[in-house]
Amino acid sequence: DEELKQNMEEKFSQIQRDCEKLSFVSGSLQKDSQQKKKAIEMLVQSLEKLQMEKADEQDMLAAMDVKADKAALGSHVDCSQFEENLEQLDERFQELQSQISGQKQQWNKVQQQFSDAMEEKLDRLELKVFRKRLEYSWSRNMEHLEKKLMDDSAAGTKKQLPVPFTCLSCDRMLTMQLPGQ
Repeated sequence: DEELKQNMEEKFSQIQRDCEKLSFVSGSLQKDSQQKKKAIEMLVQSLEKLQMEKADEQDMLAAMDVKADKAALGSHVDCSQFEENLEQLDERFQELQSQISGQKQQWNKVQQQFSDAMEEKLDRLELKVFRKRLEYSWSRNMEHLEKKLMDDSAAGTKKQLPVPFTCLSCDRMLTMQLPGQ
């Protein structure tokens, strides 16, 4: 009997431990179940919201057909805007023309001033006379120089020696007779 009792107690304690384990596992399963239930409820709510907010596919296709093609719309120009741009362009061209004509007048004025200044300078005939005079003076000076060089073509030149001679060693004054005097 004793053995049976002990055996029974062991089985009872084993069943008790298994029961505790089962209660712990069932508790965590219940928590997981509650969390998943909340997540499912949130998904259902967002699905209902999306269904309410979603656009009907056929309505979308019809609206896209009605909408204008952006490429075709880009090729069209508004007439009033086009005319306004042309007016601005015309104004700019007129401004440029006035600036160019002003510059042309300024250029003509500068050119006239330059011409007047040139006329105030020596006349070309006066320059020719001056040039001839310079050439004549130049040639005369050249002839005179050549004549001097030709005349001095001797082996030696006769120069007058200074009259008071001095001795080279003592610097005493000497009087000497020059040959040919």
